[in-house]
Amino acid sequence: MSTINRRAFFQRTLAAAGATAVAAHGAQGQTTAPVPINIAKAAADPAYKIRNGHLKQTVMGWCFKPMEMMDLARHCKEIGLKGMEGIDRKYYPEVKALGMDISLVGSHSFGKGPCNPEFHDEVVQQLTEAINVAADVGSKKVITFTGMRYEGMDHDEAAKRCLDTWKEVLPLAEKKGITLVLEHLNSRDNTHPMKGHPGYFGDNVDFCIDLVKQIGSPNFKLLFDIYHVSIMNGDVIRRIRANHEYIGHYHTAGNPGRCELDENQEINYPPIVKAIIETGYDDFIAQEFIPTWQDTVLALRHACMVCDV
Repeated sequence: MSTINRRAFFQRTLAAAGATAVAAHGAQGQTTAPVPINIAKAAADPAYKIRNGHLKQTVMGWCFKPMEMMDLARHCKEIGLKGMEGIDRKYYPEVKALGMDISLVGSHSFGKGPCNPEFHDEVVQQLTEAINVAADVGSKKVITFTGMRYEGMDHDEAAKRCLDTWKEVLPLAEKKGITLVLEHLNSRDNTHPMKGHPGYFGDNVDFCIDLVKQIGSPNFKLLFDIYHVSIMNGDVIRRIRANHEYIGHYHTAGNPGRCELDENQEINYPPIVKAIIETGYDDFIAQEFIPTWQDTVLALRHACMVCDV
C-alpha cells in the first residue's frame, strides 16, 4: 500500500471510529449503546486495484452467488485478479476471452472420495475427465479430496485406497502437465454445509501432507486452505515454511464464519501472505470467503488489498 493510500486508510478509519464515539453519547453526555461498525468496510477503497501482484490472486466463484458469473468475472478483471475457479465449466471460454486463467478445475465432490471403495470408479472417472478438461483450457491444476469417513472404516486401509486411486490417474496428469491438489478441510464447523465438513477424512493437515509425501510426485500436492488449517491445526506460518515444497495452491477466508478478511475474524493475513511469498511461491491464491458485506465487490476489493503485500 502506498504512503498516500495508507494515510487515507487510517484517516477513514479514524473518522469511522470518531463517528461511533459520537453516536455512543447522547446530547446530555449520557452514554448509550455503541453503534457497531466494521472498520475495514468503512476504510475499504472502492477503487482499489491489485498493485504488487507477487501472488496471482483468483476467486472461488461459488462464494459470490447469486451474482451472475460473468458479471463477477468482469469485476475480477477490473480489480486485477488473474483467474477464477469454482465456476461452471460453461463459463470457461468467456473467462479465458477476458484474458484470465482457470486457476483450478473441479472434479469429484468432497463427500464422495477415494477413501470409500464405493466411490472408486466414480472418482477415477471424474478425475480423468477433469485432467483432460484442464489440459484443454490451459489450466495446470485439478482439485481432489479424500472423501468422508464411513461406518466401519479402517483408517490405514482408507488411506491406502486414497493413495492407490490417485496413483491410477497420476500417469495421465503427469503426461498432460497437470498437478492434482489435495484439499484439507475442517470437520469442526457444523453451522453451514460449506463452512465446515464434519466427518471429512482428511481433516488433519499433517496427515494430508504425509499422503502427498507418500505419492512422491511433483504432480501431486496439497491445497493449503488457510481458513481450514487455522481451524483444525493452527500454527499457519510455521506449517507453510516447513511444508512449502508440498503445497501447490492456497485458499483464503476469515475465521470464524468463512467471512471477509476484516477485523471480525482472527486470521492475520498480511504476514501469512508474506511468508508464502518468501517460500518462493508465486502462483495462485484464491479468495474463498462468503461475503457478508452488502457490497460484495467492495468486500472482494478489500480482500485483494489485504493479500496484495
